Amino acid sequence: MEEHVQKTRYRKKKLRKGRLIFIVLFVTIVGLLVYSYTQYRSGLNLTNDESIPAADFTPDEKHPTIENYLVLGVDSRGEEKSRSDTMMLLSWNRDTNDMKLVSFMRDIYAEIPGYQSYKLNTAYYLGGVPLIQETLNNMFDIPIHHYALIDFTSFETLIDILAPNGIEMDVEKNMSGDIKVDIKKGLQHLNGKELLGYARFRSDAEGDFGRVERQQKVIEALKDELMKPTNMVNIPKFVGATQGYITTDLSSKDQLATVLKAVAGGGMNVEKMTIPAEGTYTFGSYRHAGSVLEINLQQNKQILHDFLQLEE
Repeated sequence: MEEHVQKTRYRKKKLRKGRLIFIVLFVTIVGLLVYSYTQYRSGLNLTNDESIPAADFTPDEKHPTIENYLVLGVDSRGEEKSRSDTMMLLSWNRDTNDMKLVSFMRDIYAEIPGYQSYKLNTAYYLGGVPLIQETLNNMFDIPIHHYALIDFTSFETLIDILAPNGIEMDVEKNMSGDIKVDIKKGLQHLNGKELLGYARFRSDAEGDFGRVERQQKVIEALKDELMKPTNMVNIPKFVGATQGYITTDLSSKDQLATVLKAVAGGGMNVEKMTIPAEGTYTFGSYRHAGSVLEINLQQNKQILHDFLQLEE
């Protein structure tokens, strides 16, 4: 009889313990959901109606494993039309969770459909996202599945949300001048304004080539910041803020799902390249376009296709 009572007490104690664990887990999950939603709304409320209008975008045919994102950075300064200062293709392999980043030099002398040849960044000025998509399609035969368009002032705010203590960068030289900030050489934690200045600096012998290299370094640093487990608390607010600060064809649900998939996939490798590739271009000049890069189109197209490995 005494043994039966002890077993009954043990079972009750075990049930109480199991119930307590369930309650703690339930409360924790609810708390995380409430926190995430509150932070998301907080980020959303930071934005205003000054975001760049959505483009009339039609995605290219899907690829079984790869998604290509056209990333454009513009310096609108309140103007209705502007050129794209940054042009990148971010290619994500969903199976391997690897990323490949291609930067297109803005001074490429490009055949722009419906217009005379001009610098590549002029395509955005003339016809927005659809025209630059068509230009890249025609020149390099690459599919574009999504786009993201961000104004540089918005970039500063987003960085400060994602990394309140700044992004760690190894700055290769002292930088100042047109970037409107002073950045010292060495390992630095850069806030949004400083990081943008670092990415845009070109007042040295490397010019635009050096700037493109720094932009790629910034993208990789942002990827590393997103991957940090300690930074997960900032992601809901960051995603909320992107709704107003980044113009894209992706919904908020799609954006969050993409970020979470990438984070859940573990360590992400990023390979980088620049078009035109070294040794495949010459410098030229035209009265209507100024100084340009005249590229060997077939060479660069082949190099790009080999790099992206789009063939099924």
